[in-house]
Amino acid sequence: MKWSEVLALIGEEPLFESAQLMAGRDSPAQIHRQLCRWEASGRVIQLRRGLYALAPPYARVTPHPLAIASRLQRPSYVSLESALAHHGLIPEAVPAVTSVTTGRPARIDTPLGTFLYRHIQVPLFRGYGHLPLAPRQSCFMARPAKALLDLFYLKPGRVGAAFIEELRLAANESLDPARLEELAEEIGKPKLIVAARLAAEWLRSRQRDERLRPSWRPPRREGGPDQP
Repeated sequence: MKWSEVLALIGEEPLFESAQLMAGRDSPAQIHRQLCRWEASGRVIQLRRGLYALAPPYARVTPHPLAIASRLQRPSYVSLESALAHHGLIPEAVPAVTSVTTGRPARIDTPLGTFLYRHIQVPLFRGYGHLPLAPRQSCFMARPAKALLDLFYLKPGRVGAAFIEELRLAANESLDPARLEELAEEIGKPKLIVAARLAAEWLRSRQRDERLRPSWRPPRREGGPDQP
């Protein structure tokens, strides 16, 4: 397969799999050798076995890190700090994309970023949805309450008030304290039920503080806007 044929086939794709190149006359072995040569020459970027992105200046679309995370390891969904940050619930910048999986835990370092996968039990693999990110790009992401419960579940030991305060959760509308408690009860793990109650109390306290905080107004100037 010629390079011009590759660009015509997958030039608009942010990510592509080697199987997409095997519909033509070339054998899988030939496609593999060509991909190795193109990677060595800097034309493609290998993210894992069989998954690639076009390298600049050939890439017409920049792959979204969250979309990469959902393609690198399956089944998985973006959760924990990455999902909380996306939902506007924590202020910290997240240096790596964090996901959960029913498979083996992993850290995958790629030229396009670092991706962490934490293992959870199959019954806990729930509470996520499909999130469009850009044309031809999407990911699976935990809903706000589930992202927080995943964080509680994977924290070693008990979850206390100090840990919840350190998160500095934003009291915005994306996380309903009642839904957080309800989901923890549905899952049925005592650690999560206790942690959800603590977090819900903290969120309700923050929400009350926000409602009682007076809105700031600039002091009124005498004599109109043109008077010094």
